[in-house]
Amino acid sequence: MKLCLCLVLVTAAAFGQVPATCNFDGEVLAMRKKQIAAGEASIADDVKKLRTDADKELRRKIVTITEDKKHVAPGGDPHDYVSIGTYYWPNPATSNGLPWINKDGEKNPLKDEYDEGRLGKMCGAVKTLSLAFYLTGDEKYAERAAQQLRAWFFDEATRMNPNLQHAQMQLGKNEGTGTGIIDSRGLTQVTDAAILLRGAKAWTADDDAKLKKWFSDYFAWLTTSKNGMKEADATNNHSVWYDVQAVAIAQLIGDEKYAHETLEAAKTKRIAKQIEPDGSMPRELGRTLSVTYSVFNLDAFFRLARLGKNAGVDLWSFKTDDGRSLRAALDFMIPFATGKKEWGHKQIKNANYGGLVPLLREASRVWHEPAYEKVIGDLQNNGSTAKGVNFLLPPDNR
Repeated sequence: MKLCLCLVLVTAAAFGQVPATCNFDGEVLAMRKKQIAAGEASIADDVKKLRTDADKELRRKIVTITEDKKHVAPGGDPHDYVSIGTYYWPNPATSNGLPWINKDGEKNPLKDEYDEGRLGKMCGAVKTLSLAFYLTGDEKYAERAAQQLRAWFFDEATRMNPNLQHAQMQLGKNEGTGTGIIDSRGLTQVTDAAILLRGAKAWTADDDAKLKKWFSDYFAWLTTSKNGMKEADATNNHSVWYDVQAVAIAQLIGDEKYAHETLEAAKTKRIAKQIEPDGSMPRELGRTLSVTYSVFNLDAFFRLARLGKNAGVDLWSFKTDDGRSLRAALDFMIPFATGKKEWGHKQIKNANYGGLVPLLREASRVWHEPAYEKVIGDLQNNGSTAKGVNFLLPPDNR
């Protein structure tokens, strides 16, 4: 009887299908969905935590870009996204503090007064709620996710304009930069949500069409605007995160040609140019937070490879003749993360290798390499952990 009741909760249209998600392994999600429907006890605690997190989102206020806005973008439209450069500060050498100057690695706390935080809250909310709906079939999570998506993307009073023209302004220099587009990397959580909500009663065909229209408009801006082109031409993590965002959106709106071409180009345009034969990433090593940005870029590369799998483009196994590859980049980080080698580059804040844990787990699954599991154990023993890894990325048992 328990099995039958659980199956009722699972949307028939989505049952058994593998979602082409960016931030999750779709095969794992489909497997977990079946296990939850069958009432498998081994994951009961994980499901309980997911529901707890989703229930918290039910009680939180809907996030919009317009409400309680402290700073409006140049031009005065509250629907425009606006943020300031993360590492830009008033100039102490001028009376008015302009133009602002760069202090790499030192975040200006005024950044929290702008729109990046609210964008992050919105993306995080729909990620949790849509995941909870997909896995449990509970419509209350889909209903709340739908309310949040409508408020941010297409309700006229509160919607965000589909551009990041005023992202990461450097006061006294410009009204927005290409580098600011990295602010919206969390939009891949929204594209995932649109996939995971398919079949929900609360998420209608009209809702889906309106969201895709917003993303189509944003995609047009992202791929043709001056700032968008600057970000696409970057030679560090910014360009990889740009590709992640653009490909995820292209797949959502049905531009498979763009997605496929961009993923194929990433082999020579991103992997071959940003990763050295020894696996190091020089542009990230040159930062004042070199550990942080090396892990950050590797995370972006892994997400891009996941999107490649959805599109039939294999970035996981791509390797140049001189050894540049995603695996080389991961292997480069391991001896430093485990303390076997001393990091010889600048890192002005404590190095945290915890972000490698889910990457190592995914690597163990993709390359069927059990040695990565031992590294995970070493990192966790050193205090570096990553929540939910075993649930959303279980160990490879093959």
